[in-house]
Amino acid sequence: MSTVVAAPARPRVPATAAPARPRKLAVLPTIALIAGAVYCLLPVMWVVIASTKSGAELFATFTFAPSTALFDNVADLSAYRDGVYWRWMLNSAIYAGLGALASAVVSGLSGYTLAKFRFAGRTAIFNVILAGVLVPQITLAIPQYLLLARVDLTDTYLAVLLPSILSPYGIYLARIFAAAAVPDSVIEAARTDGAGEFRIVRTIAAPMMMPGLVTIFLFQFVAIWNNFLLPLIMLNDDRKFPITVGLYTLLNQGANEPVLYRLVITGALLSIIPLVLLFLYLQRFWRADLLTGIIKA
Repeated sequence: MSTVVAAPARPRVPATAAPARPRKLAVLPTIALIAGAVYCLLPVMWVVIASTKSGAELFATFTFAPSTALFDNVADLSAYRDGVYWRWMLNSAIYAGLGALASAVVSGLSGYTLAKFRFAGRTAIFNVILAGVLVPQITLAIPQYLLLARVDLTDTYLAVLLPSILSPYGIYLARIFAAAAVPDSVIEAARTDGAGEFRIVRTIAAPMMMPGLVTIFLFQFVAIWNNFLLPLIMLNDDRKFPITVGLYTLLNQGANEPVLYRLVITGALLSIIPLVLLFLYLQRFWRADLLTGIIKA
């Protein structure tokens, strides 16, 4: 009869307790985040509340209690110079929409080329693009004006659109995203099946790079929408002004006509709405990309 001998039980080693983090130190990141959120949101809250006040309430003792003059302010803003504000808003949509779309296409093609093709000077070109990321755009405004003035394109829509198409930062993002999101094996398989390079980019690379292209589009859209110096230098006709330069002219006139200050504040509030809606609409591309990554994992 066989005897089963039980193995001796291992002595249980007490787990080393993690050092308790001081509660005061644990609260510091939360306090810092709250302070940062208040710092960023307080001006927005002020604009929202100030746009609801009449001229008398705006220049009286200001409180954060909203008033009831918002729709009157919007009506007065719309009636100002036969609705020139909405012309400025349309101009901003044209500059930002077309410029960001063209920039996303150019950046996507350039980034894909730098990531997936081997040719002489590729590293040098990419280094020059990286250097372009470090150059402040304000330093290029005067040279761009002089170049466009030589070909009689100043005070035109193209004077604002053309400098917005090429984005060194967008090309950099597209190159990084193409290298990570588009496998070389998929491209080689498509070439083996007889697909041309244009078809590979259009049907394979572009869908894989879509979240990155949307990011480039959004960054460039916001940058063009908020651009002030370039259209201020390039444009003379106020009917071609974007919303930033248009509100600036209203603000300057407000020194002599204080009633225009409430129109400037209301216009600033309305100019934020398209950016918020665009963020809310385009976030579905990032959400879809995250879900795809989870499924692949």
